[in-house]
Amino acid sequence: MGVTEEMLDPYTHTSWSGCRLAATMTPVKAWSPGEFMVITKTPFRMSFFGGGTDIAEYFNARGGAVLSTTFDKYCYVTVRHLPPFFDYRNEAAYTVIERTATPDEFKHPVIREAMKMLDMHDLRVTYEADLPARTGLGTSSSFAVGLLGAFYGIKGKTPDKRQLAADAIHVERVLCAEAGGLQDQVAAAFGGFNRIDFSASGFTVTPVAVAPERLRALNDRLLLFFTGFSRFSDQVQQHLVQAIGDRTAQLDELKRLVDVAQGILESGADLDDFGRLLDQTWRLKRGLTRQVSNDAIDQAYEAATEAGALGGKLLGSGSGGFLVFYVPPDRQDDVRAALHALMEVPFQFEDGGSQVLYCVPETYTKGMR
Repeated sequence: MGVTEEMLDPYTHTSWSGCRLAATMTPVKAWSPGEFMVITKTPFRMSFFGGGTDIAEYFNARGGAVLSTTFDKYCYVTVRHLPPFFDYRNEAAYTVIERTATPDEFKHPVIREAMKMLDMHDLRVTYEADLPARTGLGTSSSFAVGLLGAFYGIKGKTPDKRQLAADAIHVERVLCAEAGGLQDQVAAAFGGFNRIDFSASGFTVTPVAVAPERLRALNDRLLLFFTGFSRFSDQVQQHLVQAIGDRTAQLDELKRLVDVAQGILESGADLDDFGRLLDQTWRLKRGLTRQVSNDAIDQAYEAATEAGALGGKLLGSGSGGFLVFYVPPDRQDDVRAALHALMEVPFQFEDGGSQVLYCVPETYTKGMR
C-alpha cells in the first residue's frame, strides 16, 4: 500500500508511525483578531546519504533511509494580525509582496494552502532567510515548517515536532501537489544529526549515536561552497520520479550506503572513510538523471578532489546550489584556492530544529472588520 492523501492528512489519519497527533491536540478553532504575534526560527538541512530513497514512489515498495543534519543557517517567519486599516485583508512579504482579500488569492502555494488548512485570515506574514532559496538546502520545507509553527502559535498552540513535519508534508506534497521526498520537512522540524527511515507506514527519526568531539571533528572537515546557481527542485524531482523504475538498483545502493556511513560515524573507524563514501554516493546520484549535475558543477567537483577533497556532493536534488566537501585539515587551503571563484559558507551543526523565538499577545478591538 502506498502513501495516500489520507495517510498524509493529519486530520483524518492518526496511525502513520505516530506522526498524526491531531487526536491528542486541542481541536483547531477559527482564529479571531488580537491573539499573538509569533516569530519562528527553522534550520536548513544538509543531506549526506540516501537522497532519492525518501520519495514515496520508491520507499512505498522498498523502504527508504537518509542520513542528514541541520546546521546554523535559518529562515525566520513572522506572523501577526493585520490591523484593520487597509483595503486588503492579508499580506505576505517574501521575494515579493502579496496583498489579498482572502487566502485563496495568494499566489504563493504554501502560504495559500497552509492558511486555508488552519483557517487563518487577517494576517501579515514575513519571511527572511540566512541563505537563498532554491539552493538544495530544503529551504521551501523549512519555510513550510516555520510558517505552520507560527500559525499554531497564533492560535496559542504548541505542536510537537512530528506534528509540524506531518503538516508540512501534507501542505507541500498533498495540498500543493509538489513532487519530492519527505526528508526535508522532517529534518527541519526535528533538527540534529539523524537517520530518518521511510516506509509505507510512516517515518522514524533516530539520532546518530556519535560522541560530540567526533561530530565536531566531522564538522571541521566539511567545507560548504555556493555554486551561484539555483533551480526549482520540483522540476528535478519530477525527472527523478520518472526514472525510479529504471534506477532501482542505484537507489538500493544509495540506501545501503546510509548503513555504511552510520557505521563509520558510530564506530572508531577513520573519519576519512566518511569522505570517501561521499564521493561514492555522489557518483551514484549523478547516474540517476542528467538533471542532477551540469558541466560547471562537475568541473568544480573535480577541481576540489584534485586539490585534496576526499569526496563531496551537491546538496539537494541537483542542477545547482551548494557543494559540500570532506577535506582533511591539511588540504583545506588547497581546496579553497581551487574553488576561489565560489563563495565559502562557514557553518556549524545544530540540533534545535524549528523553534518559536517570540510569542506575545497583541490586543485589537474585536469586530472592527
